[in-house]
Amino acid sequence: MRAKILIVDDESAIRQMICLALTQANHSCLEAADADEAQAKILADKPDLILLDWMLPKISGIEFAARLRREKLTQDIPIIMLTARTEEEDKIKGLDTGADDYITKPFSTRELLSRIKALLRRTAPHAVESPVEIRGLALDPITHRVSTDSRNLELGPTEFRLLHFFMTHPERVHSRERLLDSVWGNNVYVEERTVDVHIRRLRKALTPTGHDRLIQTVRGAGYRFSARD
Repeated sequence: MRAKILIVDDESAIRQMICLALTQANHSCLEAADADEAQAKILADKPDLILLDWMLPKISGIEFAARLRREKLTQDIPIIMLTARTEEEDKIKGLDTGADDYITKPFSTRELLSRIKALLRRTAPHAVESPVEIRGLALDPITHRVSTDSRNLELGPTEFRLLHFFMTHPERVHSRERLLDSVWGNNVYVEERTVDVHIRRLRKALTPTGHDRLIQTVRGAGYRFSARD
């Protein structure tokens, strides 16, 4: 898929190198040297993904990622953190702050493009998949809407991805580990109990139309999305 990607790095040579690779892969680029410039670019032309350097002047990449996750406009934009830090503790800090993936410098453009492709596939299923409907519950990845005959349902981005996975893989029992890998991705440090939190949120969003009953807890195994009576 073609994507608009914002590169936030204070080193122009790195920005140029990444932008060249992205352009050759049929993506479009936006560039920013610091958080303030990045914020302006986002407001003017919202990107599909952000490549964010940890070490930025004025405001660090970690602080900026946290700010992006707090704001409604930017809270669902995928972020890949770029950094020379290699310690596991630093990686966990970056991911906990709001990054979706983490890549250490120096890195190959081939690896970066692979990470970008995987993250876009996971966070933007609408780019490659068709609408799906089960028992009157319709999910449209193109418009990012979930609806029934009588109303539109409001879901957060994670609940939307979770429901999309369930609806495209019905009647199977999915372990928490499987859901983490499929919905969050296997490069993200998330505890298994986080799945239960988002399942509760998803059920709550589906309760007004009675579709919460389609999500079944399978004791000792995980969850199933079932359209059977």
